[in-house]
Amino acid sequence: MNDGFVNINKAAGLTSHDVVNRVRKIFNTKKVGHAGTLDPFATGVLPVAVGRATKFLEFLSDCDKSYRAEILFGIETSTGDITGEIIQQVECKSKSFDSIEKVLSTFVGTIQQTPPKYSAIKINGRKAYELARKNIDFSMPSREVTIYKLSVVSMTENTVTIDVDCSKGTYIRSLAVDIGKNLALPATLKNLQRTRAGIFSINDSITLEALKEIGENVIINVDTCLDHLPVFNLPPWRFKAFCGGLTTRINENFAEGTLFRVYVENNFIGVGKIFEGELKADKILVNINN
Repeated sequence: MNDGFVNINKAAGLTSHDVVNRVRKIFNTKKVGHAGTLDPFATGVLPVAVGRATKFLEFLSDCDKSYRAEILFGIETSTGDITGEIIQQVECKSKSFDSIEKVLSTFVGTIQQTPPKYSAIKINGRKAYELARKNIDFSMPSREVTIYKLSVVSMTENTVTIDVDCSKGTYIRSLAVDIGKNLALPATLKNLQRTRAGIFSINDSITLEALKEIGENVIINVDTCLDHLPVFNLPPWRFKAFCGGLTTRINENFAEGTLFRVYVENNFIGVGKIFEGELKADKILVNINN
């Protein structure tokens, strides 16, 4: 079986772990993992790593993402989305397109965002949603995220559908609630589709049902999915030394910790990192004994 990534179009009702389990069965391997968790009610792009590609999942975490989100006004829920318990409901008067656009523009750029309590963020070593389910009182720390673009797709009397381009760590549930606050209305997330995660696009995604039929032909090479990292061409005579953990001297100055896709004679062998001014293997894809 090839090592690489599969661009899964997750269906509503499945957890990200459910998807991993199904891919394990399809490819008959335990070495499967996912990048960027999607809530069960959400749909769309879920990058899944198969085989030795699981070692490279961490390098996808910094990728920007895109979403299509439908926000329902007039309702506040415990979770920030439609699956939660309704804790406030008011009559919702329609907002004009101009007022929505004006409010959205205030969220574009680098902002402070407080993640929802029903999230997997750890508070004193415990997942926030576990504390929330037990009605334990705690505060969520805010974080800095970047919204690159917000645009209106459509509107009804009590909903607005928006497209969002954002940095890693952005919670669209929190964004929906905060947009409502700026309109002086309770709000919750009604629908959410992730349309892009790094190079993975909804247009190129595949359902689990289709994956079962097509199989390995849809696996994407590891280095293709890491194209946000610069390339370093390693001399062939340094191949075994690099894979064995020895550092390689380079002629340019790079910041400590800079990551590279490393190639030997146009063959991808892994990811290297600048360590004390030299290049050192961080993750290796190839089998050095082959």
